[in-house]
Amino acid sequence: MNKTGKDLDEAGTPSNFKVRSIDLETGEYTVIMNRQDAEVLGLRSLDRVKISNGEGMIVAIVELTGSVVEKGALGILKNGRRSLGVSDDDEVRLVPVTRPRSIEIIKKRLDRIELSTEEIQILTEEITNHRLSDIELSAFVTSTYMQPLTTREIKDLTLSIVKNGEVIEHDVEPIFDFHSVGGVPGNKVTLLVVPIIAAAGLYIPKTCSRAISSAGGTADILETVANVTLPGHRIKEITETVGGTIAWGGGVNIAPADDIIIRAEYPLAIDPYSQVIASVLAKKKAVGADHLLMDIPTGPQTKVKTMDLARTYARDFMEIGQQIGINIQCAITFGGQPIGRNIGPALECKEAIQILEGIPPSSSALEKATSLAGIILEMSGFSGDGKEKAAELLRSGEALEKFREIIDAQGTEIKDITAEDVPIGNFSADICSVQRGYVSSIHNKKLVRIARAAGCPHDKLGGLVLEKKNGHQVDKGDVLFRIFSSNEQKLKLALSTAKRLSPFEIEGMVLERVPGERVIHTVQ
Repeated sequence: MNKTGKDLDEAGTPSNFKVRSIDLETGEYTVIMNRQDAEVLGLRSLDRVKISNGEGMIVAIVELTGSVVEKGALGILKNGRRSLGVSDDDEVRLVPVTRPRSIEIIKKRLDRIELSTEEIQILTEEITNHRLSDIELSAFVTSTYMQPLTTREIKDLTLSIVKNGEVIEHDVEPIFDFHSVGGVPGNKVTLLVVPIIAAAGLYIPKTCSRAISSAGGTADILETVANVTLPGHRIKEITETVGGTIAWGGGVNIAPADDIIIRAEYPLAIDPYSQVIASVLAKKKAVGADHLLMDIPTGPQTKVKTMDLARTYARDFMEIGQQIGINIQCAITFGGQPIGRNIGPALECKEAIQILEGIPPSSSALEKATSLAGIILEMSGFSGDGKEKAAELLRSGEALEKFREIIDAQGTEIKDITAEDVPIGNFSADICSVQRGYVSSIHNKKLVRIARAAGCPHDKLGGLVLEKKNGHQVDKGDVLFRIFSSNEQKLKLALSTAKRLSPFEIEGMVLERVPGERVIHTVQ
């Protein structure tokens, strides 16, 4: 919240209004004003006003009504009331203000003109203070999608996002971190990597996101069994005493501008290249990371579709990381099919715990987790085979005990958790093969659409369990995957979606017959 208002140019005289609570919530600050009051003040829809009550101040976007609020009253939405600390019939002071400077800056970006460091700072500050509407934010997001920021602009945006949020300063060092750019369903490896690294005696304060276009983000996955909403001081405390956390980044005021930008990306279902880099590095810088491993899943159906693009990401992550003081290594990983067998928050949590217990349902999640954890161990100076050391920490049960310590410190109702303790949806249906052959390919995006139709990520107990994967032989009638949901109607929707999309391609052993010259032999 902007408390000083030093950057605001008042464009009118102040007026006092009585607060009316509006039971709605938007990303930006919005107020609802009676049209007659607006006419007197010379205000139109989408104009800006400064609202204050002697203790706090917000800049809000005006929407007009003829009936929702009466003359002399001001409807304030939930987030505005929270920031001001006001309720019904409290009095607030309203002053019209000029529109944000960021609008001209965004226009400049749309014209493909490079922004200065100062312009990026202004833009980030006004995003943080909720001064831009969703339309204006969408224009900025679109501009970065159509014309990526330069390396210098990404660095400036990263540091500006950090500057406008909370920074965690640890009393221990070095701090390690891990992040995946995502794009592959079932990528629950964070729940394995963090306890392995913490069990090795290192510090890893992992903040993670909720789903944007996937079936479940890491925060959604762990939230099925533990609290992930932690303030900054608790992330610091748990990291320094237990060794690691797996916390929702949106639960703390780390990089708030980035969270606002991500919210604008959500309805467009896009992840602009430069914004991905700035988003990751800002949050890692804010949690005090000294060393970072980036997982870049690559494949035709992922966010990073080619090896060339993956190498470009790796180069830019490492270059910008060096400029802002983070040592970064990158692992380009296989993204051609889901990681493990389970897709969906609770199902992925169950599978991760099964792996920690030493009974992995499939080898891919185990292989990926130990490989990535091994790289981090080697980054720390471990002189042996990092992957083998990571596997040893799993086999010994030390990683499982560390996972239990982490969720206990964060808050969980399940003590000494096992995979059997994780609940899943009580409605299910099977999708079976209609022919004999083998699985030649699995369409990741189609699986995600089916899982979301089943209710993911909001229905944390919904999702998919794959019974077959690439290369597996199938007979007609074999189960390819099973759909789970907490809602019977959602299950029916997911079932019809699965039948329509057909995410599995089944091929016979003979791919094509190439006939030669026809020869007819007469049987004697």
